[in-house]
Amino acid sequence: MPGKKILMLTGDFTEEYEIFVYQQAMEAVGHTVHVVCPDKSAGDMIKTSLHDFEGDQTYTEKPGHNALINKTFSEAEKQLAQYDAVYCAGGRGPEYIRTDKRVQAMVRHFHDAKKPIFTICHGVQILIAVDGVVRGKKVAALAACEPEVTLAGGTYIDLSPTDAYVDGTLVSAKGWTALAAFIRECLKVLGTEIRHA
Repeated sequence: MPGKKILMLTGDFTEEYEIFVYQQAMEAVGHTVHVVCPDKSAGDMIKTSLHDFEGDQTYTEKPGHNALINKTFSEAEKQLAQYDAVYCAGGRGPEYIRTDKRVQAMVRHFHDAKKPIFTICHGVQILIAVDGVVRGKKVAALAACEPEVTLAGGTYIDLSPTDAYVDGTLVSAKGWTALAAFIRECLKVLGTEIRHA
C-alpha cells in the first residue's frame, strides 16, 4: 500500500509534542505529513508551546521549540484533493486559526468528502468552528473543551489521559500523553499495518 498524505493544521503556540511526535511517527511508517499554518510558506517557522499539569487548577504553558512549516498554506489550500486525512493538532494554535475561513473550508472539504479527521487536545476547537463536523459524533478532547463539543452537537468522551477514541473515521484524544494510542488508531483508520517479524 502506498503511503498516505496527511494535512496537519497548526498555528503559533500549537502543542510541541502534538506536532513533532505525530509527524515523525507518521513519516517513520512511510506517510507524508504536510505541516501548514495560515499565511506561512514552506521554510517558515512557528513557535510552539508545551502544556502540562503541575498541581494547578489548569494547565501550565511553557515555550516549546520552533517547528518547521513544510508546505505553503496557499498551495495546500488549492490541493486538498491530494490529501487522505486532516490532523488538527492541539495547544493554543486552534483557538485562533479556527476563525480563519480558509481553515474552516479545509475542514469542510474533509468532512464532506468523508475523509479521516484526526483531532487531539484543543484541536477539536477547529472542528467545532465548522457546522456539522462533530454533530452526532463521540469526541475526546481536553476536558476544558467539553462545553463546546456539546454545544456543537457532539458527545464529549471523557477518556483516560493515555487513550484514544474512534468514531467512524474520526479519531480523537485528550492530549499529548495519549499520542501512542492516538497514533495507533490513526494508523488503523488509514489502513496502515505494522507487522513484527
